[in-house]
Amino acid sequence: MHIVIYKNAQLPALRYGGTERVIWSLGKALTRMGHRVTLLCAEGSASPFAEVKIYDPTQPFANQLPSDADLVHFHDVIPQGFDARPFVTTVHGNIGQGEPLPPMAIFVSHNHAARHGATHYVCNGLDWDDYPRPELDLPRSHFHFLGKAAWKVKNLHGAIRVVDRVPGGRLEVLGGTRLNFKMGFRLTLNPHVHFHGMVDDRAKQHYICRSRGLVFPVLWDEPFGLALTESLYYGAPVFGTPRGSLPEIVTPEVGFLSANEETLAKGIAEAIQHQTYSPRRCHEYAAERFNADVMARAYVQHYEAALNGERW
Repeated sequence: MHIVIYKNAQLPALRYGGTERVIWSLGKALTRMGHRVTLLCAEGSASPFAEVKIYDPTQPFANQLPSDADLVHFHDVIPQGFDARPFVTTVHGNIGQGEPLPPMAIFVSHNHAARHGATHYVCNGLDWDDYPRPELDLPRSHFHFLGKAAWKVKNLHGAIRVVDRVPGGRLEVLGGTRLNFKMGFRLTLNPHVHFHGMVDDRAKQHYICRSRGLVFPVLWDEPFGLALTESLYYGAPVFGTPRGSLPEIVTPEVGFLSANEETLAKGIAEAIQHQTYSPRRCHEYAAERFNADVMARAYVQHYEAALNGERW
């Protein structure tokens, strides 16, 4: 089938761009399956595997779709003027209370869907061939935090408190700076915490392959959390709070969850002492379960349902 994937953003992502990474991986996987993909996206985009059409917000949306497209997959707000062509919509974030769900909504985890009174979901997957290969036998000496450190719900300071309770704990922060003005004045003076700003894939691989685990005590209901699967792919277990999708993604084989900081720190210390988590098993779990091909096959089932006239 011919699938148009719409996101008003530049593809591929220049730095992090979690949603854009998922879209890119999906397009590649669909192409491998034999489908034709057109990316309708922002200026500056380019792709070796799909036709790229640059979205023009001043023009009617329907006029920008290829005439032979079978289905449109929205990863953004549906523009006005969209015609009755079959479509689905991936919801990547949490929808505010009282806000209507978009039609043909597909969420990114079971928990994400259930919290919005829906049943359709497809877990995010990534094309792991786009990532540097993991080095699973390296010594692991620190912990890491991966995410937008300035965003309070990601709870960097909670992660610091947890690591401070672990004997010899040291935290590498990927995605933040020691002095931050973006969300109000914030200065972290803890000498056991090192900041690396927004990191590229090579730096991410370097730090996570040497990490004893991702410390991720989020304060909100995480829809999915690519930080979880990226960390697992590089052999690092996940230590976090049981919020949102985390209990669904982080099984006891690959991590430990608790809403209590003291309990979480104790669980981390015991896991390190007893070498509870295997880097190789963490890697295999993420590579097998959260890859782009698994995601694409699940989306194709939804595409076929939409093409057969199903509505949800």
